[in-house]
Amino acid sequence: MGSILSLPVIISALELGFIYALVALALFLSYSILKIADLSTDGCFTLGCAVGAQVALMGHPVLALFAAMLAGVCSGFVMATLQTKMGVESILAGIIVNTGLYTVNLAVMGFSSNLSIFKADTIYSMFKDLLGATWYRLVISVIIVVIVCVILACFLGTRLGLSIRATGDNTDMVKASSINPGFTITVGLCVSGSLTALSGCLIGQYQKSCDINLGTGMVTIALASLIIGETLIGKGTVLRRIVGVILGSCLYRFAMAIALRLHVPAECLKLVSAVIVAVAIAAPYLKNQIAFQKRKMAMAAARKGGR
Repeated sequence: MGSILSLPVIISALELGFIYALVALALFLSYSILKIADLSTDGCFTLGCAVGAQVALMGHPVLALFAAMLAGVCSGFVMATLQTKMGVESILAGIIVNTGLYTVNLAVMGFSSNLSIFKADTIYSMFKDLLGATWYRLVISVIIVVIVCVILACFLGTRLGLSIRATGDNTDMVKASSINPGFTITVGLCVSGSLTALSGCLIGQYQKSCDINLGTGMVTIALASLIIGETLIGKGTVLRRIVGVILGSCLYRFAMAIALRLHVPAECLKLVSAVIVAVAIAAPYLKNQIAFQKRKMAMAAARKGGR
């Protein structure tokens, strides 16, 4: 196990875990809080990467983060508009937006399937000399994610944030409280889209390239990270759940890193990913079933003892 989880592998898994945790946080907001299945995640992730790459090529790697987030807000706004103003179901709205984003992403990338930013500065290369060649990417990723988590936790504690949380719990109660659920859903999906796009931008600057298929399967990976975190940490305060999401994302990346170190063929990685997702989703149910069987056996043993 020591040879499998060497220091470079651990650092790489943590780097990717923290970056992809932003997508899991986006799903935490849309799926766990608003109870909306946002299938536009794949396209929004690539959108953030494409926009961020183009801005970085212009010599503004820090501005690229905010430009990507703004693009994600636009994606979330379109998604919310289809649901709240046009009566489209959330799943169908996500499919529509995701399909449209494919062409939008191609246009942003100059109608090329990939875009290289190897010759441009990134937010990582800017601090490489200051932080050291080994830890600089991990430190920067952790700082960005921690800042986002603090802002998100504070936001969900505000009046608007509480209204968003209430919308997911009971829409009718929100309407009775003179709160417009359409507005809270729109804000929630815009914030979710901005987090997804920010993650895509960071990945683009991390690997110094952008590919049109970069976001494929991102929604399932983020969902797995979310469920792993909720299974391990459980539900409690917002901050505790946010920490669980980050933990789940890192554990997912560790599982993928171990698969690579065990020389699993590249063609089988999608299958490994699918198995991890299936186990993560099924884990809460299996956990409850095991607990139920234990109680059942204990009751049976007690009845036999009573005789």
